[in-house]
Amino acid sequence: MRSNHQPYFLRKWMRRTNSAYVEHFIRPQFTRLGKLPQVQKPRHLVLCGDHISIGDHAHINCANDNKVRLTTWPANNNGSASITVGDYCLLSPGTRISAAEQITIGNNCMFAANCYVSDSDWHGIYNRTRCFRCTAPVTLANNVWLGERVIVGKGVSIGENSVIGAGSVVTRDIPANVVAAGSPARVIKQIDPKRRMLKRELIFRDSDNHLQQLEDLDRYTFSANRWGRWLRSIVAPTRED
Repeated sequence: MRSNHQPYFLRKWMRRTNSAYVEHFIRPQFTRLGKLPQVQKPRHLVLCGDHISIGDHAHINCANDNKVRLTTWPANNNGSASITVGDYCLLSPGTRISAAEQITIGNNCMFAANCYVSDSDWHGIYNRTRCFRCTAPVTLANNVWLGERVIVGKGVSIGENSVIGAGSVVTRDIPANVVAAGSPARVIKQIDPKRRMLKRELIFRDSDNHLQQLEDLDRYTFSANRWGRWLRSIVAPTRED
């Protein structure tokens, strides 16, 4: 099906139901989930472990076949692992963040699809019977952008405003205000820190207006849809659908 034939009132009801699901089932699983989270397909958001926090205006996009997974698994019985994500962050389908010690992600960060961030090797090279032998905290500063399928390994810090190209493997620190790519990732371009940069927080500066814009967009997109065509497109789709 190439078009979405949902009637506007069904779309509106589903949006409200989705928000209620997040508040009732998802929020209690977090140590902290900030205000006005937007979680697409929240049934496919998987949290495992304690000490998982996300700031205000989180945008988490899950998919039926590509879950978002946030996992904390302490490196030892006496320790605790944590994942802390700042405000205005975007997590796309397939994002996996796995902490054995500590992963800290700043404000305005963006994760494209299928990114993986881990602070542990999980098993040693020579001793593969014990986990958690090699852990080191991971830190992503504010406004970091990870391209699709980026892997960030243990002990890495990525500086403010930096961009990591798609498919890269980050094994060493990346400074602020650069574009890095490759396996292992290396700096390939500088970003001018003096040039004005529009960050995700601008979208949510007036949160009420932002929500109204989403509502207006749905009304414009779906108001002409009819129940009959929507039902027919599900039961007997055609090339026009």
